Amino acid sequence: MAVFTEVSNNEAQALLQRLQLGKLISLRGIEGGIENTNYFLTSDAGDYVLTLFERLSAEQLPFYLHLMKHLAHAGIPVPDPQADKHGEILHQVAGKPAALATKLHGRSQLAPEAVHCAAVGRLLARMHLAARDYERQQPNLRGLPWWNETVPVVLPHVGAEQAELLTSELAYQNHVAAGSAYAALPRGPVHADLFRDNVMFDGDELTGCFDFYFAGVDTWLFDLAVCLNDWCIDLAQGRHDEARAAALLAAYQEVRQLTAAERELLPAMLRAGALRFWISRLWDFYLPREASMLKPHDPTHFERVLRERVRHPIHL
Repeated sequence: MAVFTEVSNNEAQALLQRLQLGKLISLRGIEGGIENTNYFLTSDAGDYVLTLFERLSAEQLPFYLHLMKHLAHAGIPVPDPQADKHGEILHQVAGKPAALATKLHGRSQLAPEAVHCAAVGRLLARMHLAARDYERQQPNLRGLPWWNETVPVVLPHVGAEQAELLTSELAYQNHVAAGSAYAALPRGPVHADLFRDNVMFDGDELTGCFDFYFAGVDTWLFDLAVCLNDWCIDLAQGRHDEARAAALLAAYQEVRQLTAAERELLPAMLRAGALRFWISRLWDFYLPREASMLKPHDPTHFERVLRERVRHPIHL
């Protein structure tokens, strides 16, 4: 979430008029993140988040927006994209495809304890089950095919030790994905980016999650591994936090029990989740796009997480 495209008050007001959401009161760019342009927008009808999509095409976007709508209607606390009088939820602002969604209340819990991790585990399982009857299909665009394409692009920018780890881990993940256990993993629409800064809390109560623009159809286990690699990690060292992980996994399984194949491949998917975000952070760090409020994430964090996952595999 950075500002790549400037939006004027007049452009914002024109969108509100199309959506019949009253008059613009304030419009403020949001710092952080690296994919889309985001603004907090307040009108006399309420508080919203305006997103302009910088990489995703108008053909890809209905999957994400209608998934959010589907989950919201199923009672999952997610932003609800606003429709015009024709029922359209994908709009255009400043020449870019755009969406206006309801703003969640609360704040991110950046130093989570076991109670917060448990809430995330329950939410993730509920989302997986609620999306089973979602009919639109789109693969995880940052999945294994993208890793295979992107690793050769970032290799010239890293040292010999990093290059060795990237290539060996990529080979391992291709091997895992070709196996029968991987083929047996349950799958469906996944969030694929449910980090601490994408979930809102009011005290210990989880009030919602957002930023579905990395979502796609993938294994539920990969989605769970991405959560464990952020919510249940010591950020300074990249080390596994057993108490928080136990709370998240137990809460997830209160809603949906893991299968035998998922239990077998949890260590591999924890490595896969770390590899995915190490690759994307290397890509964003060394091949950045211009933006007025852009702060690339440190890629070495997920290198540390991956090395820890390789050295100390976690088994259920």
